[in-house]
Amino acid sequence: MALNLTVDIDKDSGFCFGVVYAIDMAEEILEEDGYLYCLGDIVHNDEEVARLKAKGLRIIGHDVLPTLKQEKVLIRAHGEAPETYKIALENNITLIDASCPVVLKLQNRIKTSFDQEEKILIFGKHGHAEVVGLQGQTNNEALVFQDIAELDDADLPASFTLYSQTTKSVDKFYQIKDELIKRGYEVKANDTICRQVSNRYEDLVHFAKKYDKIIFVSGKKSSNGKVLFEVCLKENSNTYFVSEVGEINTQVFQENDRVGICGATSTPMWLMQEVKSFLEAL
Repeated sequence: MALNLTVDIDKDSGFCFGVVYAIDMAEEILEEDGYLYCLGDIVHNDEEVARLKAKGLRIIGHDVLPTLKQEKVLIRAHGEAPETYKIALENNITLIDASCPVVLKLQNRIKTSFDQEEKILIFGKHGHAEVVGLQGQTNNEALVFQDIAELDDADLPASFTLYSQTTKSVDKFYQIKDELIKRGYEVKANDTICRQVSNRYEDLVHFAKKYDKIIFVSGKKSSNGKVLFEVCLKENSNTYFVSEVGEINTQVFQENDRVGICGATSTPMWLMQEVKSFLEAL
């Protein structure tokens, strides 16, 4: 018996402009050259990476970069540390720089702070591509933490400058700032969170409430995806995280359910449309 589900995709979900820009650049060169190297996954979504690999995208790690000569290499939206540009120059590598403008602006601000000999703390995920690039602006001297508990036993200077990875929660950033001030530190806080991402928090709060069930589509590596999924789950306990159609548990749906589909800033619209078609056919 058909379930007759009503299925809507959140109009504000899907790639942010930084990811769109990087993928457009990659596709243009793949069309011309048939292949292109990319430093790390172009986007934290395995399905989209597989689609681009089929077109000739070659994902490489930082260990491979120094072995290339006179090639084109794409820098993804997350940005890169200065060392990458240095290696490219030495090896005559043409960098196709698709660093997100929001990330580049943040890199410049951190570099300026560092040059002015400010002590720098970065609220971000350890080892995340963007954070590695940010730390690189400080000769890897900035202290990175992803939870304030990590700072409990840290030997912090009396005054420092606080920055954030662009995809972190605005509320959490200000809570951390207030807590550090309360602990007696002099904190110069720079809210460098991307508003295209932070606006989605509020949008999803409203979206998640409107449906019986929410299917949140995201790559498992997406830190932004994990945060936005939690936003939906908090508003609607019938929220389910899937990376692709095969992970959908059809047992959770009831006849005439209203289902909302949404995703991370790294989730392609075509993937959410695949999920919609699958659900409508149940």
